[in-house]
Amino acid sequence: MTIMSWSLDLVPFPPCVVLGGTHFSGLLWTVLLLFLWYCYRIGSNPRAYSGKLKNGSARASFSLSSSCSPVDPGNLAPKPSSSMSCEAVEEDESTESYLTPVLSHALFPIEAASGSRKLYRALQEYAKRYSWAGMGRIHKGLRNQVRTIDRPSIQKPHLFYLPDVPSIPFFPRDAHRHDIEVLEASYPRILAEFQAVYHRGVDAKLGWISQGPKGQPVFPLYNAGVCVARNCRSCPGTYRTLLSLRTFISSNSLGSAGFWLLAPGTSLVGAYGPTNTRLRCHLGLQTPNQCELVVGGEPQCWSEGHCLLVDDSFLHTISHNGDAEDGPRVVFSVDLWHPNVAAAERQALDYIFTPEQ
Repeated sequence: MTIMSWSLDLVPFPPCVVLGGTHFSGLLWTVLLLFLWYCYRIGSNPRAYSGKLKNGSARASFSLSSSCSPVDPGNLAPKPSSSMSCEAVEEDESTESYLTPVLSHALFPIEAASGSRKLYRALQEYAKRYSWAGMGRIHKGLRNQVRTIDRPSIQKPHLFYLPDVPSIPFFPRDAHRHDIEVLEASYPRILAEFQAVYHRGVDAKLGWISQGPKGQPVFPLYNAGVCVARNCRSCPGTYRTLLSLRTFISSNSLGSAGFWLLAPGTSLVGAYGPTNTRLRCHLGLQTPNQCELVVGGEPQCWSEGHCLLVDDSFLHTISHNGDAEDGPRVVFSVDLWHPNVAAAERQALDYIFTPEQ
C-alpha cells in the first residue's frame, strides 16, 4: 500500500506578502487570543457594554398590566392605568457592575408608607457597603409590608414582617436553651435587684416609664436598643446577665429588656408586636394565680423562676384578674433573636433598625 504525503505547497493560496515568517505567525496568535478574551468579557458582562442610566437616583413608574397604555401624540405622558403602580429605584452609576443582583433594581410599591421607604433605603445603603447576599427575605418583607398590615391574620407585626420564617405562638426551651438556663440560674439575683428598685418607688424620676395604651409601668435596662445606663447601674447583676446572653437583641430598636408590671384588674387585649424576627422571653418574678397570657389563641401562665418564649407578633392578650392584695404581676422581659433569622440577616437588621440616640 502506497502512503501519499501532502504539502501545503499544493494548496492554492492567493499571493501575499511574507512578513517575517515565525514572528508574523506569533502576532496572529496574539490577536486571536485577544479577540477571544474580548468576546468572553462581553458575554460575562453584557450590562457594562449596553449603556447605563445617567440619572443615578431617578425613579421610574411602571404599570403592571397585560397591555400598554395608549399615548397621545400631542402629550407624551402615558394615560393612567387602573392596574397597580410600582416604582423602580435605580442605584448610582458608580455602583453598577455585573455582580449587582436583581434585588437592587426590583420594584417597590408606590403605596408603601414613608416608614417602609426609609427602611428600604437603609437596606440599599447596607447592600452598597457590604453585600446583597442573604438579603432576599428582608427585601421581600419590605416590599410586602403594606399587604401584611392590611391582611386579616392572627400574626400581623405592625413594623416589619420577615417572610418564610416558620413560627408558633410559644417556643420550646430548646430554641434558646443556653440563654434560658442563664436567666433561670440568675433568678434569685434578678428578683432581689427588682425588689430593691421597686421598694424605692415607681416614679419617672427613678427611671420608670409607661408603655402601652394603658400605661404599663416598665423599668427598662435597654429601651429600643439603647442601654439605660442609670437603670443598669441600679441592677448590676441583671445587667451582667444580659451581657452573657448569646441572642439578646442589644444593637437595634427591635430589642428591649426590663421589668414589666401588670396591676390587678388590668387587661391588654388584641395587641400585635412590631416584628416576627424576635422572641420575647419572660422570666417570671411575681406571678399571682389569676394571671394569664394568651398568644395566637393558646393560653399560658407564668411561673416564678421559669421562662416563657413568646412570639408576640401573634395576636396576644395579657390579663391580671387577681385582687389588689395579690400585688402586680412582674416579669423580666428580654428580646431574643428568632432562631430562624440567619446571621447575615441579623447584621442587616441591626443596620436598618439602628437605634435613634
